[in-house]
Amino acid sequence: MLRISDTITIQEWELTESFVRASGPGGQNVNKVASAVELRFEAARSPSLPGPVKTRLRRLAGRRWSNDGALIIQCDETRSQARNRDIARDRLADLVRKALVAPKRRIPTRPTKGSERRRLKAKKVRGEIKALRGPVSEE
Repeated sequence: MLRISDTITIQEWELTESFVRASGPGGQNVNKVASAVELRFEAARSPSLPGPVKTRLRRLAGRRWSNDGALIIQCDETRSQARNRDIARDRLADLVRKALVAPKRRIPTRPTKGSERRRLKAKKVRGEIKALRGPVSEE
């Protein structure tokens, strides 16, 4: 069981782990030991997550979200399988925690009169500078 917050926990049956050979340093050990972890979380079918959280999680996951609604997290940072497993689970928990936070609704504001005047004055000055460029008359 993976505890995300006080109200949300992910059950073990929702998670699938597969271990594959990692690339990178490790000598001959790389060719023998499957230390990289691929953690698969069936997010779309998860009863643990409310609908809006699933939507935000999908947006946050990006390419890690598969077509069948699973979130796939890969980790091959260390040579230890157990450590990679823990890192992958931590990444999943962090991603779900980020998805729990609803974004603040933006309240549109208007620029102040002073800022509008300053902007228009700056545009006028810039336009005058550009108007002075151009061909010089012989007069």
